[in-house]
Amino acid sequence: MSVYKHDYRAYTGRVTPLWSRVYVLARYGLAEVWSSKITIGLFTLSMLPVLIYLFGIYLANNPIARMMIVKGNARGFSIDAAYFLKVLATQSWIALVVTAWIAPRLITFDMADNALPILLSHPISRVGYVFGKFVALLASLSLITWIPCILLFIYQGYSSPQGWAVANLSMGFGMMAGALIWISFLSILGLALSSWVKWRVVATGIIFAAVFVPAGVGGVVNAILRTRWGLLLNFPIIMSELWQRLLGAPEFNWPRQQIPTIAIAAVLAIACGVCVAMLNARIRAREVVRG
Repeated sequence: MSVYKHDYRAYTGRVTPLWSRVYVLARYGLAEVWSSKITIGLFTLSMLPVLIYLFGIYLANNPIARMMIVKGNARGFSIDAAYFLKVLATQSWIALVVTAWIAPRLITFDMADNALPILLSHPISRVGYVFGKFVALLASLSLITWIPCILLFIYQGYSSPQGWAVANLSMGFGMMAGALIWISFLSILGLALSSWVKWRVVATGIIFAAVFVPAGVGGVVNAILRTRWGLLLNFPIIMSELWQRLLGAPEFNWPRQQIPTIAIAAVLAIACGVCVAMLNARIRAREVVRG
């Protein structure tokens, strides 16, 4: 039958709910991320510290194994808030490396290939596009941070004397909250910076620079003005402070160098607001080229 003899009618079937359309982008984003062998290699390497910490928990709760391996010396095998703070910090900084690799793959390719007009011509908003990419990145980082941390906490609760898990339940929630705050910040930061750079390698370097360069500037501010407030630009310091307070671990800074929790929250909120503004300015359905 010739084409002109066909009768075309509007689609009257079932329509996908608006709220679930963003998860199509998240699903394809996850497929794109995990199609790379480098991503799988980074994930495998990120599990090595988890296995070491798991072995430490096993030794701390098994007197026979401890006697055979460390000859009964239990020093350094105390499983407490300080131990899980090390676990959280290790996995969180590995998450930064993974973010620097994953985030550009999620959004830089769309920018370089001018795919945004096509994607946003579908029934999905700019907010939905960003949220779908955010979910894909957050889910990937969760596999490295809070999920293995909580599994280690559960194993410690199973291996330790009865009542340990209940007595330290706040530590488990603090560890999960600290990891979610960090990976949420990394996700929005990675997407915002990647949206402004069309070269993946450059975007990877900028993500590292955005975390560590302000730390150097903050150190200069502290030295010149003889103040502690320059530490607010040092993301490694403020996140370590926040994790320590959420887990109830011993303080590691001098009292005069401690940063108020409200100030840490304000810095993170401001940084996220700047990232949202960057995404709002960059994620457009059309691009104006001036000749």
